[in-house]
Amino acid sequence: MNKQTIASHNIRMLFWISFFGTISFLQPVLTLFYFERGLTSSQILILLMFWSGAVLIGEVPTGMFADRFGAKNSFLVGSMLKILSIALLLFAYEPWLFFLYSFMNGFSVTFFSGADEALIYDSLKESNEENRMDHAMGKIQSATFISMLIAVIVGSYLAKDLADSQFNLLIVLGLAFHLIEVIFVLKIKQPSKDSFKKENPFSQIKSGLHVIRQAPELLLMFLNVTLVFIPAGAVYQYFDQPLMKEAGLPVYFIGVFYAISAVMGFLASNSIGWMTAKFSRVKLMSVSGFLAVAGLLLSAMFGSSLWIVLGSFFILRLVRAIRYPIYSQLSNDLIPSGIRATTISLLSIVDSCLDLIVFGVLSTVAVTGYSSVLIGCAFIALIGTLLPIKPVRIHKAQNNVKHSEL
Repeated sequence: MNKQTIASHNIRMLFWISFFGTISFLQPVLTLFYFERGLTSSQILILLMFWSGAVLIGEVPTGMFADRFGAKNSFLVGSMLKILSIALLLFAYEPWLFFLYSFMNGFSVTFFSGADEALIYDSLKESNEENRMDHAMGKIQSATFISMLIAVIVGSYLAKDLADSQFNLLIVLGLAFHLIEVIFVLKIKQPSKDSFKKENPFSQIKSGLHVIRQAPELLLMFLNVTLVFIPAGAVYQYFDQPLMKEAGLPVYFIGVFYAISAVMGFLASNSIGWMTAKFSRVKLMSVSGFLAVAGLLLSAMFGSSLWIVLGSFFILRLVRAIRYPIYSQLSNDLIPSGIRATTISLLSIVDSCLDLIVFGVLSTVAVTGYSSVLIGCAFIALIGTLLPIKPVRIHKAQNNVKHSEL
């Protein structure tokens, strides 16, 4: 990739935005933090429902905001809202404050959702490199594993006693890093021909719906990804800590294994180009989906075995590292510029609806223990994996969309 292009510049900026913006020193002890502050397993799943509800409400208006005013402005608003939400954790000792934090944090994410992919894809188009979208997203995603590597080691060590003062220290450290994120947001450059156009917002929604209707492969692909990610990512990450702890792993060692998984994820993310050169993207999506199902089932059936729990943990982390960049390439090839952020936001509404359904169902069985939740997760991931992925040529999908608008 040419290092002098706007794509190269924006990829570097998003790498650092991702690094500073996703760092969480609370992550290796987050579920234990919730438990220490009085939340139950069911309330943690309700917490996720508030997050998803905020995404559901915010996706379309923030997607239109990004298409109308550009990625930089969208990222700035999202970053500031995220900082405010995390600051709430310093004072959260009642469930309603956690729910408010979760809602605000979920809403802040929607200012990035779609806008980041649209920015990178259109930046790549300027230098005729849009076929390198998965490489770019893999590199950007790798920043999250580097930040995790630092945060989990520091976080698990500083909170080894699970004391309230230690939790507050981790929150403050995280806030300091998020403030640095804003500096890199200000350095974002808009492509000369990009997805951000000042059009009628309702026209943007209509065009986005046309994209989805005229390219049903896009919706099936999205469902495949999200029905694996929800159980294997969003749900599992809130139960891996207590699973490890109950299997006999000391709290301060949790950060060590998070760090190892971060290194593994970093290497996988930066090897996306090699993987897609050796194997088809569709095959990689299928294999990774079945690996997610296996990891969830093993965790549910052999939760008392530390080695099996750790093995499943690494499998699920690897799956999360490779699926999203590949999906990003496949899906963005089907979405025309001008409505890219809005279309991705419309798809995210489907994701939020599924989040609410899955979290709601699993919260009713959470009282019976982790095994029931993980078995339910495995079943949902299997459904997602079995949904077919059939990529179509970009010109065919976009011509169908243009024709539908006539």
